[in-house]
Amino acid sequence: MGVVSGPPDPDELLADLGFDEEASVLTRRQAQVLALRERGIPQREIADAFGTSRANVSSVEASARDNVERAYETVAFAEALRAPVQVSVDAGTDLYDVPSRVFSACDEAGVKVNRTAPELMKLVGDAAGDAVVGREVKRDLVVNVTSDGQVRVRT
Repeated sequence: MGVVSGPPDPDELLADLGFDEEASVLTRRQAQVLALRERGIPQREIADAFGTSRANVSSVEASARDNVERAYETVAFAEALRAPVQVSVDAGTDLYDVPSRVFSACDEAGVKVNRTAPELMKLVGDAAGDAVVGREVKRDLVVNVTSDGQVRVRT
């Protein structure tokens, strides 16, 4: 006869992941729910384990994901503040024109980018998501290059 097991212990999971509630933008409950959901545990099972409703778990998960997205944006903004190279790319720009603009700005700032033009176009296109369609930039972008050559794209 097999032992029925529920979801992993959320507190042990957070400890294993190194979660620090004091340093995180997530509440402990949000971190628990995200950690369990990322491991494929259904909301209903999480709700049962926490003694709450699936709707509550759904709400906690949505808030957690929103907080994570805001944290990513905050980090991107902080990196942009420190980046010596910032290239504004207006909507309507041909993606093929972006590498030369980035390379020129990097040359002026004395920053080395270890990417070829095709690699840079792919990176910008991928990072911009639906802001780039085909070769056309549909929404204004900012391409930042850090002093160590890391390229970041913000929409």
